[in-house]
Amino acid sequence: MSLEPKLGAALYQRIRNDLEASIMSGAWPPGHRVPFEHELMATYSCSRMTVNKVLSALADAGLVVRKRRAGSFVSRPRAQSAILQIPDLKAEVEKRGERYGYRLLELRKRAASLHDKARLGVGGRATILALRCRHEAEGLPFAVEDRLINVQAVPDALKQDFSMTPPNTWLVGHVPWTEAEHRITACNADKGVAADLGIEQGAACLVIERRTWRNGEPITAVRITHPGQLYNLIARFTPTG
Repeated sequence: MSLEPKLGAALYQRIRNDLEASIMSGAWPPGHRVPFEHELMATYSCSRMTVNKVLSALADAGLVVRKRRAGSFVSRPRAQSAILQIPDLKAEVEKRGERYGYRLLELRKRAASLHDKARLGVGGRATILALRCRHEAEGLPFAVEDRLINVQAVPDALKQDFSMTPPNTWLVGHVPWTEAEHRITACNADKGVAADLGIEQGAACLVIERRTWRNGEPITAVRITHPGQLYNLIARFTPTG
């Protein structure tokens, strides 16, 4: 039996693993151009067929977008809102035709507490970035965001100016993820939430808690609280899903 098919399959997997690692690690951010086919052929001493097969597989997996004559580019995360997608609150507000506003309320880099570790799913001497911010629509509070970011998984978060850029927007646009978990609940606003949202203490709120991972490594955990009357979760389905 010839070893050539096995060697070809091994080279295909090696190239795919290398490209996936560059994308999933964040080394190639969304919008980054993947090396052209001829560049990959030269790097790996392989045929155009092998390279084309790798890029097609990455496109099928949603990791890259192939553009005729322009090349292949790392996919940008979707910003549309649905129950099982990752929404960008800035895009959400603007999609409603309203003026978006943002204010960073608190930012701390610290060693993860026991509560942080349980919430984010990290262990050991983990370092986290803890943020609290408010999103506004037409000058009125739209949501309060309480977020933990795993610094080991997302070291570039320490370089970001979150007083100008919402962490939600930055993460959605720059940090790839492979798994997410949503939890949707209702609550009555406590004193702190009521003050930040400009509502009465005890008023009804919608709470979305979300955690994301990249290849099993925790990225972020967030709790987003909306005034109950300002936010709707709507999803449209077909009988086949």
